[in-house]
Amino acid sequence: MNYFDKMRGTTTSPPRVSLSEVFWSWTGAFLGIAAVAFINYNLLPQSDLLMLIGSFGASAVLIYGAIKSPLAQPRNLLGGHVLSALIGVASYKMLAPHMWLAAAVAVATAIAVMHLTKTLHPPGGATALIAVIGSEKIYALGYLYALVPAGAGACIMLVIALLVNNIPKTRRYPEFWW
Repeated sequence: MNYFDKMRGTTTSPPRVSLSEVFWSWTGAFLGIAAVAFINYNLLPQSDLLMLIGSFGASAVLIYGAIKSPLAQPRNLLGGHVLSALIGVASYKMLAPHMWLAAAVAVATAIAVMHLTKTLHPPGGATALIAVIGSEKIYALGYLYALVPAGAGACIMLVIALLVNNIPKTRRYPEFWW
């Protein structure tokens, strides 16, 4: 098999999910993002804190739409965001004069640490990157960024996932905790 043959894939596309699955994924994602966004825009607007970061959109896909995936489990959600946030902040602080390098180090190191800690959560890469390329508001948080918004927002979304994903008899979340 040559190098390019590997890019053909080995299986066919998975079947479409049921309308019930679509409904519960939509409901969970709506309620999870709504809860974090409500806090961000209504309870914290006068503070320097923020709760809503872009990587939560990708987390919503996993924890509400792909609930059986190992990447969607609570350990991965929480550990992936918090560890990646810490790495992103450290990368920014150490390498800020070289933003291209800080961005690359943050994402690559976040992936390596998530692998080593069994917390691989793809949105964690975005959480690390946001710490580097974010706004002055993100920079001002420093290492608090790992707790608020990364940790706290992920916890809120997890609570919603636990509540919504277990309503229908056909769904069960999580598959594992630790």
